[in-house]
Amino acid sequence: MRVVLLRVVALLAVLAGVNYVVWRWLASVNWEAWWIAVPLVVAETYSLVDTFFFALTMWRVKVRSGPEAPPAGTVDVFITTYDEPVDLVMTTARAATRIRYPHTTWILDDGARPEMREAAERTGVGYITRTDDWTGKPRHAKAGNLNNALFQTEGEYLLILDADQIPEPQILDRTLGYFAHERVALVQTPQYFSNVDDADLLGNQAPLFYGPIQQGKDGWNAAFFCGSNAVLRREALMQLGISGYVRDVEQTVRASLRTAERMLARTARSARTDPAEAELVAELRDRVREASERLRAGESVGEVTWRLQEDVDAVSRAAVRGHLTAMEEDLAAIAELPLQADSELPAFVVDDVALDRLAERDWSPLGAIESVQSITRALAVDRPDEAQPVMPMATISITEDMATAMQLHANGWRSVYHHELLATGLAPEDLGTMLKQRLRWAQGTLQVMLKDNPLAKRGLDGGQRLMYFATMWSYLSGFAALVYLAAPAVYLLAGVMPVTAWSVDFFARFIPYFVLSQLMFLIGAHGIRTWRGQQYALALFPLWIKACWTSAANVWFRRPLGFVVTPKERVGRAAVPWREIWPQLTAMAVLVIAAIVGALRVVAGTADGVGTLVNTVWVVYDLVVLSIIPRAALYRGPAAHAARKENRPR
Repeated sequence: MRVVLLRVVALLAVLAGVNYVVWRWLASVNWEAWWIAVPLVVAETYSLVDTFFFALTMWRVKVRSGPEAPPAGTVDVFITTYDEPVDLVMTTARAATRIRYPHTTWILDDGARPEMREAAERTGVGYITRTDDWTGKPRHAKAGNLNNALFQTEGEYLLILDADQIPEPQILDRTLGYFAHERVALVQTPQYFSNVDDADLLGNQAPLFYGPIQQGKDGWNAAFFCGSNAVLRREALMQLGISGYVRDVEQTVRASLRTAERMLARTARSARTDPAEAELVAELRDRVREASERLRAGESVGEVTWRLQEDVDAVSRAAVRGHLTAMEEDLAAIAELPLQADSELPAFVVDDVALDRLAERDWSPLGAIESVQSITRALAVDRPDEAQPVMPMATISITEDMATAMQLHANGWRSVYHHELLATGLAPEDLGTMLKQRLRWAQGTLQVMLKDNPLAKRGLDGGQRLMYFATMWSYLSGFAALVYLAAPAVYLLAGVMPVTAWSVDFFARFIPYFVLSQLMFLIGAHGIRTWRGQQYALALFPLWIKACWTSAANVWFRRPLGFVVTPKERVGRAAVPWREIWPQLTAMAVLVIAAIVGALRVVAGTADGVGTLVNTVWVVYDLVVLSIIPRAALYRGPAAHAARKENRPR
């Protein structure tokens, strides 16, 4: 009955929203004040899309009671750590050893700490750190840590836990049975934090996400991996790594062949005066074109590259030697290219920088041959720029969890969301730490959107595309929030109306849309307290905007983002992060001033009473929402944390 009611209200809310937003665009935009009127109606359109995504998510809410099959298979429990306190990690490790289902517990120490190794050995749990292959190579943060461990263990299934997530003894008994379905690759359980009091001033608990939203995504086979408290099938991950390796190699080969063609085209123009050289370059261009055509026809990458190597070597042996000065310059340029480690050959790593350097230089015919040979030799090496050629966990984002889950779904695997509290962790205890954590989440999610947009990703069905995009879309809300804060202030301070009039037409359309949207939210939440989440969705608008431009700069201009591990324990008294929250405090001050000025303008008879009332109510709502920021800045941690320490298992 609840599902039917939810669907009816969701449908009505979306229809009412479409009616309101279409009317806003066609009949109520104040074009004379377009600089605020257009951003406002765009923000309202954004919110309508958000309403649609929530309605779509709730349309297929799936509530699971548990697996029908008994648990089976071998399991490795991975506890990931970098610099967390040894005692905290060992508390989790000891709890992991008490999991009832037979398994092997491993500590994955990305910090390679001797004291961590000694503690693991004393407790009798496995200890894994990076192999020497990772020296001088991209580390890929947590994804790299997991990828390294995958090749040193053998369990059919992996239970992944963050360093602070203490598992319940029954966690595998309650999740492994789902893997009886041969296409299930992931079972995600909720994340819950014990050091959070009822007020939850930092908004750490996410009961709406770890509940109705994940259950709704589960109905679309789009519940995704959240980094911890999840069990994954090794076979699915390894298949993902292999397919990713093949895809990356194909992309590298295609890019390299395009570079070779561009380089030979430049060389052909400069060799026209010498018939012998022109013939040499033409023959080489033909070989490269043939390789590109064979690759497009579906021939294997290995066969294409091997035949191209043979062809280039044949052309090289037939080449006449001449133009010694040009030869020496070309060979010197080739020698300057970055060498492969432990290689006696002057081969370079195939990356964008090396390919650009090759394509832009004017080569002599012999230099062109030598350069194409360098390309083909490099293509025969298994990703020398990486520590290992196969990367099962996705490395395209600083948040590997969503990216990996989306790849699994695109490869035809299924996921499960099991809504049962089976592990308990620690949340940030101060606003500064919380902001860093949320920024990393947002940046990672937006990286995935920009690099591997689900709307265009092959392998996903329509529902999966929309479910993934809905999560990414939510991080664009900072721009809409900025407009929602500015619009009432502009009206109260300057009397500039973004709508043509506060008429009956406006309220007759807006009120039903607003009421139905809130009703849908209440029914979907099903009694869960969601106010704190709604506050932070608006109040963190500077963070969401920063995430957008930093992620874009990373993807488009290769500016680094970095990876910050969230501290699991408070160290001393945290300072108030004034630099991070000044936009919110400034917005609050401006809104208060605007409300006062608006009231004075009504008293003076220079402002419309209805418009001032509407915008004052709007300002009051904004201030209530933003008030969470100064409260959180002064927050000094819950007493529950001390209680948890006292009750830790020994």
